Amino acid sequence: MTANLTTESSTALPVSRRRPLVLGNWKMHGQIAFAQALIASLCEHWGEQSAAPSGVQVGVCPPFPYLGLVAAHLKGTALSWGAQNLCAFEQGAYTGEVSAAMLTDLGCSWVLIGHSERRALFGETDQDVAHKTLRALSVGLVPVVCVGETLAEREAGQAEQVLARQLDAVSEVLANATGEFVVAYEPVWAIGTGVTASPAQAQEAHRFLRQRLAANGVSAAAQTRILYGGSVKPGNAAELFSQADVDGGLIGGASLVAEDFLAISRAAAAVV
Repeated sequence: MTANLTTESSTALPVSRRRPLVLGNWKMHGQIAFAQALIASLCEHWGEQSAAPSGVQVGVCPPFPYLGLVAAHLKGTALSWGAQNLCAFEQGAYTGEVSAAMLTDLGCSWVLIGHSERRALFGETDQDVAHKTLRALSVGLVPVVCVGETLAEREAGQAEQVLARQLDAVSEVLANATGEFVVAYEPVWAIGTGVTASPAQAQEAHRFLRQRLAANGVSAAAQTRILYGGSVKPGNAAELFSQADVDGGLIGGASLVAEDFLAISRAAAAVV
């Protein structure tokens, strides 16, 4: 599979190695007993500040009902936590929604925005993603803005065009941001399929995204962490994370298995 992600310079923007970030997206999996067991296992091996490598940040994004439980268990540990979504509105009569302020009340550091499943299954638009990103930044949450192309778009040579459209929609917000933000490249054809972008494909897309941020006036482009997501496993994590513009991972299925998630996190720490 190929895509024309080569219109920009072939070199990465010069910057000292960015601190890797590994986030686990639990999606809609598990119940209380599962969440408690998973968090307990992660804390046993990584939770102590003294046991966690200083060169990597690690966090989890559980379903909304378990954020309080996770926050209670992880407070004071080396692990952080975040949410999988948020409402674009500040507050009001929006039944079923969760506000940015509610997430900060629970000590969230991160919030995923624009995941391909939100776009495809719930009709979220590029403009929705921009509004949610602005809302997250307004309360000090770090938005993790997800972008990625489908298999049909990649095979049609449209990957670059799709990524540019998705990133351009939020670039004005990011250019004016005073807080931190993260971008996550998740090729839709690699999410939950067992198919992973090759390290070269991942680097090509990440380089394009970083250079697109810079071209759109985002002064922090060189320092922005860009994560890779899509069937990351312990066996392929190290090679993916060793790429110049890949700064860690947004991990789906493997984040539900403590041993796998810890192994991926250690692979990220090892590249520093």
